[in-house]
Amino acid sequence: MASAAATAHIPSNPTLCAAAKPPLQMHSEYPQRKRVLFVTSEFADLIKCGGLGDVSAALPRALSPQHDMRLLIPGYRQVVQSGRPIRIVGQLPGIAALPPCQIGRMDMADGLIVYVLLNAALYERDGSPYVDTQGRDWADNHIRFARLGLAAAEIAAGDAGIQWRPELVHANDWPAAMAPAYMAWRRTNTPSVLTIHNLAYQGLCDMRCASELAIPETACGVDGLEFYGQLSFLKAGIAYAQHVTTVSRRYAWEITTAEHGCGLDGLLRAKVLANQLSGIANGIDESWQPETDPQLVQGFTAGDWVGKQANAAYVRRWLNLDADGPLFAVVSRLVHQKGIDLTMEVAEHIVARGGRIGVIGQGEPALEAAMTDLGRRHPGRIGVHIGFDESDARRLYAGSDFLLMPSRFEPCGLSQMYAQRYASLPIARCTGGLADTIEDGVSGFLFDAPRVDAYRQAIDRALHVFAHPELLEAMRCRAMRAPLYWRQSVQPYDRLFQRLLSHVNARQALR
Repeated sequence: MASAAATAHIPSNPTLCAAAKPPLQMHSEYPQRKRVLFVTSEFADLIKCGGLGDVSAALPRALSPQHDMRLLIPGYRQVVQSGRPIRIVGQLPGIAALPPCQIGRMDMADGLIVYVLLNAALYERDGSPYVDTQGRDWADNHIRFARLGLAAAEIAAGDAGIQWRPELVHANDWPAAMAPAYMAWRRTNTPSVLTIHNLAYQGLCDMRCASELAIPETACGVDGLEFYGQLSFLKAGIAYAQHVTTVSRRYAWEITTAEHGCGLDGLLRAKVLANQLSGIANGIDESWQPETDPQLVQGFTAGDWVGKQANAAYVRRWLNLDADGPLFAVVSRLVHQKGIDLTMEVAEHIVARGGRIGVIGQGEPALEAAMTDLGRRHPGRIGVHIGFDESDARRLYAGSDFLLMPSRFEPCGLSQMYAQRYASLPIARCTGGLADTIEDGVSGFLFDAPRVDAYRQAIDRALHVFAHPELLEAMRCRAMRAPLYWRQSVQPYDRLFQRLLSHVNARQALR
């Protein structure tokens, strides 16, 4: 059960203040511009652990011209102490072990409105949104993120007092996946979409937590939240959302297979049969422009590689790499999913062929240690930086010739598109979004099986291209034109939102 402290409201804070109540906004100024609540556990402007933070910052902004997009995020310490004013606009009561909370409103500089779910005991902690400073999951994550889902449902029902009510709720990954379920249990006539960014993370908790989370007993069976004797937040979202999307077409198919379905493939195949599952590719934001990016040492354009060479020179100095040889980049979380162990196995092959490897990333302690040791054993040839810095990552993309991305699975991936935009050719496993965004031998190199021999063959193909400048030039130019920007993802989301809303309107007309 949640502790008594978790029922406390947030403490007084100079950046928090009461807000005047505007008239309740029930109708959009533009008939086709719908009100959409985007529910997420990360938002790169304020707090980011991975690609979800980037998507949450970019997609709502890209959709804003078409829709009134507003975010709901937990009030982590990093959010509350960001220095941006937060006005208290709503109050939420507690239920079962889910404590009462306040809703604050934060207005970003570009006009994007962010609602912040405020409860200091739940969210204002050291560590990341999901784990403590020792890398251990917070023991009450089920309370923390069920509260986020319930808050979204309360806002959708018009019960939060914030004078704005969404016409559609868009939940993202397991931390927000309880929103469609709570909406269904409250009989809220508002459609919901769940986007799966990574099916491997499902938000599991003990079946005995059902009463703490105010989950109806009838929802605890195999047709509801039950998942091999546990409760699954992600399964709840899949079961109750009117539509499920994922972040590439290939991944949408892969998760319906036993190999990649993580035990949910049967439920996802049922969604396909009901026309309720689709893949919509992520994009990259407009800041990824090699000509004008202020974080690069020097900008460059296709065919004029002086600026690319300047970034390469910076990277070699920063990571103490020799000045000669093709430069291979690793910009990644250092986790098993990303195939980091495979890269370490092919590293000596790359070095023996004259290549240099620059690594920036963090993740599993064992892989961090192994990668650091690899760098020590190959001074001047392999440089490793444990940690992450946005400017250095961009310079590594811009300065490298190739990006190593042998992911065992990759729902979409953004790194390969960042690399392509900056004329670094990705060498990647043919899976998920990597298969959708890389044209083998044209804008990068793909290999099928997550095995060292297949990976090594792809590397040899890349080295062959590097040895032929005219081929390298052609592939670089093609790669720079390949990535999608978020504005190109707007249309399929807009079509989906309009379709779901038209179904609601049709049902209402029949009453």
